[in-house]
Amino acid sequence: QVQLVESGGGLVQAGGSLRLSCAASGRTFSSTTMGWFRQAPGKEREFVARIGWSDGITYYANSMKGRFTISRDNAKNTVYLQMNSLKPEDTALYYCAAHDSRVVQTNPGAYDYWGQGTQVTVSS
Repeated sequence: QVQLVESGGGLVQAGGSLRLSCAASGRTFSSTTMGWFRQAPGKEREFVARIGWSDGITYYANSMKGRFTISRDNAKNTVYLQMNSLKPEDTALYYCAAHDSRVVQTNPGAYDYWGQGTQVTVSS
């Protein structure tokens, strides 16, 4: 089992930045992939970015490239999502997730473990 706890959300003005954190506990394997998703009210859960726990290989949704950066600190068992140039349409509940494979997965159904989410609100 993997437990995930997100933090770092909040209210920010358009153009601002936030850094989300996801603390992982329990077992993680070298093949584990960590991902960030988001869900706005009335919309489906949307892939944001992923990173390989051991190899650090990243992959982003096209709309996030250049603004969002995913990273990890293996010593702290923590994954981060640095979000810059935030827009009102980035407002959503942001989730951290994990699955036991190195395969790049953007489908939320492929992820086995989820955090409770952290709210990000961007005002115009």
